[in-house]
Amino acid sequence: VQLQASGGGWVQTGDSLRLSCAASGRAFSSYGMGWFRQAPGKEREFVASISWSGSSIIYADSVKGRFTISRDNAKNTVYLQMNELKPEDTAVYYCAARNNGGAYTYSSGYRYWGQGTLVTVSS
Repeated sequence: VQLQASGGGWVQTGDSLRLSCAASGRAFSSYGMGWFRQAPGKEREFVASISWSGSSIIYADSVKGRFTISRDNAKNTVYLQMNELKPEDTAVYYCAARNNGGAYTYSSGYRYWGQGTLVTVSS
């Protein structure tokens, strides 16, 4: 599986962005998908995850109520809608896929990773 993340950019505090992650392969609809991020000098952290059907979703406390993860299995794409962005959201955002179809918060549970897309939020 190859994952291609896009949609990052430079925005101001309070703005919105939507990240997309396009996946290759016919098995996308069976994968659990996740978004992680890594800020400069920090470890990669969990952001959000969605199960294969979309029925199970998990968010990190830091983004709950501001970010929304969704997926379109017909388009082999998972999205991360980010609203009310803050400077502390600045990071490289990675999408990831796991063979187990459930939502999951730990990076070790994901087998496939995209290349990352940079989000910069200025104050």
